[in-house]
Amino acid sequence: MRSLRPQLPLALLAILAAFALGLAACGDDEEPSETTAASEPGCAEVDAPAPKDDSFKRPERVLEPGQPATATVETSCGSFTIALDTKRSPNTANSFAFLAEQGFYDDTVFHRIAPGFVIQGGDPKGSDPQLAGSGGPGYSITEAPPQSTTYRRGLVAMAKTEVEPPGTSGSQFFVVTAPADAGLPPDYAVLGKVSEGMDVVAAIGELGDPATEQPTQAVTIDQVTVDDA
Repeated sequence: MRSLRPQLPLALLAILAAFALGLAACGDDEEPSETTAASEPGCAEVDAPAPKDDSFKRPERVLEPGQPATATVETSCGSFTIALDTKRSPNTANSFAFLAEQGFYDDTVFHRIAPGFVIQGGDPKGSDPQLAGSGGPGYSITEAPPQSTTYRRGLVAMAKTEVEPPGTSGSQFFVVTAPADAGLPPDYAVLGKVSEGMDVVAAIGELGDPATEQPTQAVTIDQVTVDDA
């Protein structure tokens, strides 16, 4: 299996820590909703699931470019919804939808929680501290975002290693939780933005150690479902 250690550049993280910069909503000015019809935020104490070792070939198309679609992420803190950017990131959205349909994200964790910065999940090995950050789906795709991309609160993007080309992604994704544009380079493929349940994302974002970015309690992804109606 292809080894991933997706994390944002260390130099940038140092700048963010020094100046308390953060990330806020994606490209346009519309703020993500703070509520979700599915549940109110309230993080249950749960046990971390066992690591998984699923692997797939690069998928055929399950979402057509420009086809409206959302992904609902059910977690131990409640649910939030991602409006998938099938227009500007059709291959990234397609890969995420395929993995969701395969149950790849079910029973995984948010293995990285950096308060005031991002929450990161999608690693099937993420529940093992020794392996967290190294898991992937067995393939990668590359879809570089526009140079004008800004990473703001509510943005959902795909994580990659520093040495991979811009827009490379496997399965790991991050959601921006900070209130200001951190000036990240347009290196991370954009999956979409949170359209409902940003309060749930914010609740998850409080459950991390600022020094280590390790979760202070297990936060599980119980299920991800895609609606392309």
